[in-house]
Amino acid sequence: MKVLFAAAEVAPFSKVGGLADVMGSMPKFLEKKVDMAIFTPLHGSIDREKFGIKKMEGMEMWIDFQYQPQRFNLYTCKMPGTKIDMYFVENEWYFSCFKDVYPRNLDPRYEHERYIAFSLAVMEYAKKLNFKPDIIHTNDWHTAMIPVYVHSNYRYDDFYKDAKTVFQIHNLAYQGIWFDDVLDFANMRKDIVYNEFGVEHFGRVNWVKGAINYSDKILVVSPKYAEEILTPEFGEGMDYTLRCQQHKIVGILNGIDYTAFDPKKDKNIAKNYDVRSLISGKAENKKKVMEYFSLKYDEERPLIAMVSRLVDQKGLDLIRAAEDELKMIPADFVFLGSGDKNLENLLIWLSNNTPNIRAHIGYDAKLANLMYAGSDMFLMPSKFEPCGLSQLIAMRYGSLPIVRATGGLDNTVVGTPQEDATGFKFWRYNAWDMKEAIYYAINVYHNKKVFNHMQKNAMKSDFSWKVSSEKYMDMYRELLGK
Repeated sequence: MKVLFAAAEVAPFSKVGGLADVMGSMPKFLEKKVDMAIFTPLHGSIDREKFGIKKMEGMEMWIDFQYQPQRFNLYTCKMPGTKIDMYFVENEWYFSCFKDVYPRNLDPRYEHERYIAFSLAVMEYAKKLNFKPDIIHTNDWHTAMIPVYVHSNYRYDDFYKDAKTVFQIHNLAYQGIWFDDVLDFANMRKDIVYNEFGVEHFGRVNWVKGAINYSDKILVVSPKYAEEILTPEFGEGMDYTLRCQQHKIVGILNGIDYTAFDPKKDKNIAKNYDVRSLISGKAENKKKVMEYFSLKYDEERPLIAMVSRLVDQKGLDLIRAAEDELKMIPADFVFLGSGDKNLENLLIWLSNNTPNIRAHIGYDAKLANLMYAGSDMFLMPSKFEPCGLSQLIAMRYGSLPIVRATGGLDNTVVGTPQEDATGFKFWRYNAWDMKEAIYYAINVYHNKKVFNHMQKNAMKSDFSWKVSSEKYMDMYRELLGK
């Protein structure tokens, strides 16, 4: 079985969000079962020397986009620790010229051109490499054009005639919407794809809608989110289309790489520990976190962490609504992340004007792991959460999640007072309920016997890719009739 993956970001080469983590870990668990090739843009931020990325000879290619010729080259290396072939599509006009995966303040039309060019180049390079896929697995709007290309431009191409397509939704909020003139740039015939059963959505091109309509399977990153997106509340205007294609939807939980996130071996934390030594180990890491953020260490005072992109989806508007109450809560809060400037400014202001709240604006992988290891609880009050990886990492490090019960958070966190509880939940999306959940978690924290039992439950939870990858294989086999 041959599987072609296409994604805008793949860890450890390029990373902004959970998509990179999934694409950097999940294929490792499929390596012995399928022959695969992973395509991603050669972003300017990728360290070619560090990863041994080499230019492939004879792979220069020119493609015309609405009479705009673009030159591409192909680079390759192995995914670290595997024999998986990574292919990097280079284009100096769209990707190599930037030091960010998703540069800010780009013209939306240009952003569409970038990923149209990448997607069409992937289709052509697979042919040039003679990698004839049984499955084409695409991710989010950046590669949603590929199932549309398979349906339109390549529908009579012998190379792709038997290929099945999987479109994976990591976050439905981002859909790739633009005016229909972009189809001319993409070399697509409007009479084939621009209709309500294709890419047309309220008078605009919507690439995600096209992928939903034309893919053979729609993969969603948690069972709960797969149900939620069928409703107007979570469907982002795509719920009707998804309900029409409900028979194609599969919900499979993301996993994490337990070799990458292991408190027993993690070199980024102050002291390594496991389930048996978690009390002393977490105490040493907590001291380091408190020292970093200039907070006074107090064993009886819980530390609550949040590592997140700073966007409203992640519940940061609840932090704003509850900022006065948070100052009074008998706990310390530490935040790490970047994103919306208004939310960054909010955390900076709180960090400078409150005794118990501190923030680090930006992203620091080493600090993130230290915060997972040193915190007692981990806050994720998301408005919606397709799967979420942070709560899985937090549990691995014995930090108990405080989450809103939505999407993957509801699937992965077992709330108190159940015997196998691994965290704390609240249901309604408002600051009052979040605050009550925090107070409840603090009360449990002072019952050391119960709290330590929950920590051990969390650390023993199995959210590795071993389980999820088998479900991926079942989906692939079903598609191929095996």
